[in-house]
Amino acid sequence: MDTILVQRPQFEKAATSAAGIGIAICLLLSQNTLLSAKDLGNLTGISPTLNYVQEQQRHQETVFEESITRKYGSSNVVEVEKGVKYVRMIRFYKNKPVRINIVEMSLGVNQGLAVEPAIASETLASRNKISNIAGRDNAIVAINGGYFKPQTGVPLGTLMINKKVYTGPIYDRVAMGIFDNGFEMARVQLKANVVTNKGGLKIDNINQPRMLSTNTIVYTPDWGEYSPPSPKYGKQLVISGGKLVKTSYGRSQIPKDGFVIVGPQKSLDTIANARKFKLDIKINPEWKDVNHIISGGPYLVKNGDIYVDMTAQKLASIGGRNPRTAIGYTKDNSLIMLTADGREGASIGLTLVELANLMKELGCVNAMNLDGGGSTVMYVKGKIVNKPAVQGGIPLSHTLSIKKIS
Repeated sequence: MDTILVQRPQFEKAATSAAGIGIAICLLLSQNTLLSAKDLGNLTGISPTLNYVQEQQRHQETVFEESITRKYGSSNVVEVEKGVKYVRMIRFYKNKPVRINIVEMSLGVNQGLAVEPAIASETLASRNKISNIAGRDNAIVAINGGYFKPQTGVPLGTLMINKKVYTGPIYDRVAMGIFDNGFEMARVQLKANVVTNKGGLKIDNINQPRMLSTNTIVYTPDWGEYSPPSPKYGKQLVISGGKLVKTSYGRSQIPKDGFVIVGPQKSLDTIANARKFKLDIKINPEWKDVNHIISGGPYLVKNGDIYVDMTAQKLASIGGRNPRTAIGYTKDNSLIMLTADGREGASIGLTLVELANLMKELGCVNAMNLDGGGSTVMYVKGKIVNKPAVQGGIPLSHTLSIKKIS
């Protein structure tokens, strides 16, 4: 007997499909399985919807709120924006008080916010008050960034903003990479070369003060208008539009469309006759899709364990009990920004080990120290919320901000 296939009415197919999708979703939710919008689309054969994305955000917000209540239940907690909390607390060490200010932000709860560093001005050799930097960048929260040269404001260590490397690392110090959906932390090295048609030349750093006369350093327009002086027996090659336009033994004007190579004459002469020049900058670890990098040091927490490597990062001079600034992140991608006031009777400051223990207690799987002492300052919604030694905080080289985006 022949089998006769009868086509179902269109509405019946749609009803069956919808029922199947509903059953699949119910089964998955009943197992407490958290799916991405992409996974849901693959399972159901339908495109991710705005409603589902919003549901994910609501779930993350619920988790965040529960975490905040659990960690800071007895402290003064204020909502800065959705997904951002400001916390004030007093802790006692050696039976003496320390004023602590914390901002915690959950990535993914508020798509209208971004975390990124900001420099004081258009060029690196400048300083500015945190309130001016934050106001310029529409920041709702800001803390002081990493170390900098006091005389000029040039950041000392790795700084990348919007995928552009402004400065290279010093002593391979620890840095935090900021991605669209999370953070990473590691000690960072620079792998940079000037590539020419006559071979390459290894570059020791980008836009940093000279540490050794044998170093070869590249200065870009971000450094300022002029390169620094050449080292003893040194030379400078001025590159504009990919071509050598000038050789000098003194300071050189940095072209807007190029850079200046400053180093030992013996090294620079190996590429001085080349016709094409290109700067190749790489960071190790090779953080794919990293948007921003800010450095500090030493580590405080590494992979969930207390890890204070002052000696390895040549930071023994910052030991003792001082005002502190630190950043870290939790396993569920909450960013924690912290300041502790010090050097006064009402707040004695923290040692690095005390700071490390506090960051771990707050749930950080990785955390690092930033510049402290007189630089320690926190800005929230137009106000300085800690008590730096200088009212309003000293002028800074750069900050780390949470800002509103359009």
